Amino acid sequence: MEIKTLEQLQAVDERTVCFTPWGLGRMHAEDSADFQQRVVARLELADEVAESTRNKFEQLRVGFSQGVLCYELFTLVEDAALLTFEQALRDRFAAHFPDNIVDVRDRRGRHHQLTVTSYPDFYKQLRNVAGPEIRMGPAGDWERFNGMLGGLLLWARREGLLRGQRARSLEPTQRELRNMAAHGSYHLNSPVDSARTLSDLAELINHLWGRPTPGGRLYPAPLKRDIIAIGWSKSGHTTVAGLAEHLATAKDEEPLAYLLVRAVADDPSLMQFDARAATTVFPSEYLWGPGTRAEAVTWLDANQPEPDRCDHLDQVVLVRSNGDQVDLPVHPQIAAGLAPQQQRGTWYAVRVDQALDALAHVRALVATEPGHEPHGECQQCPAETLATGDIAPVMAAAQKGGAVTTALHVPDVRTPLASSFRCPAQ
Repeated sequence: MEIKTLEQLQAVDERTVCFTPWGLGRMHAEDSADFQQRVVARLELADEVAESTRNKFEQLRVGFSQGVLCYELFTLVEDAALLTFEQALRDRFAAHFPDNIVDVRDRRGRHHQLTVTSYPDFYKQLRNVAGPEIRMGPAGDWERFNGMLGGLLLWARREGLLRGQRARSLEPTQRELRNMAAHGSYHLNSPVDSARTLSDLAELINHLWGRPTPGGRLYPAPLKRDIIAIGWSKSGHTTVAGLAEHLATAKDEEPLAYLLVRAVADDPSLMQFDARAATTVFPSEYLWGPGTRAEAVTWLDANQPEPDRCDHLDQVVLVRSNGDQVDLPVHPQIAAGLAPQQQRGTWYAVRVDQALDALAHVRALVATEPGHEPHGECQQCPAETLATGDIAPVMAAAQKGGAVTTALHVPDVRTPLASSFRCPAQ
């Protein structure tokens, strides 16, 4: 090891200054130090988070900030962050039991009362129980619990502390990365990798304590839905979308047909809106149309629809198959409002974060692709099958899963782009 002077230890690491807010480049040392600190300064934890988890996270942020002087710190911080995933789950588990008692059942069905004043102490007791099970979820079902990362993730999901099918599908990778950090060999990561892992860790911690992250990558908060006007020309060559409040003052170069919907304004799939099928990335709702601009303005003035917020994590949608043909997903209320002849076939109630994930999952099931689970959580895609069969039991499962199933009747209208997704049977 090279022994450096204090001045050398305080010198900026030239590898760090190559990372700028705009990508690879070069920054002055002072600007690089300021930038790297600001990257992690925005990662704040909720007030409710346990003190030990908070202190560990602050330690990681301080270490990251020092990376401008020692590039290797970015790797050390990222590896420590991967291990902190488990610490956060342990602290949340310990805080979950106000009386500090956990009822544990062994493989012979005998019950044990374990104290949980601290997780390390609880884990020592748990290791003395053969084949331990604990109650999980609202129904209090007994499930195996090994006290390690996999068991803690399962427990947090069953208790509703972690949500989202896409985040669930990444959890096996998180476990593998954690094991690599704990037992892996030498590697060198960039400040970009380290910052992303710290950001993911902050999201996980806040979500465990009931605070989803606005604009989050893993555990996002509910999104605002505005009143949106979608317009298109008769030829289909012109398409527009924007806030409906601007309809009265905007001008069209040619006559357009308009739909009014309640949707996320920056949804990348707005132009494939379908009133009856769930074809947008985030849940959208039909309000009026199609009609002219003047008619749309008149309806808006008379009805004054308001924006709202939608939680797209773990939404339940229905998908119907007829033989090898799989229809587009629909929301349960829309399926409940279909005519009886349109409700025939095999239906699937699927829990997803984005409706089209259900379409891909059901297509895989119909094609009997290996690895896709026909019941429960799929390990190949971000979807959970709640029920399969005729419309009535599937609708009941959707309702039990938290979906609104009151029949909603909407006209069979869609944008020209959405028409290209429809098969003749639909």
